[in-house]
Amino acid sequence: MGAQDDFGLWERELRSGPSDRPESSGLRGLLLVAAATAAGCTVLITLGAAPLGAAGLVLSSVILLLWRAGM
Repeated sequence: MGAQDDFGLWERELRSGPSDRPESSGLRGLLLVAAATAAGCTVLITLGAAPLGAAGLVLSSVILLLWRAGM
């Protein structure tokens, strides 16, 4: 019987490896962009441009949500 056991291959596929790092890095970048955008819109609201700041917050939230969803 020349059949080979593929258990080692299956185990490597299930084990988390370096491929998990870029996803966490992408999440970190997403949070950085969200924080910077929120800070900018908060400054606009504080300076008296409340409609522009609120519109910026809503628009950036929709964009970041779609970006995170992969659309």
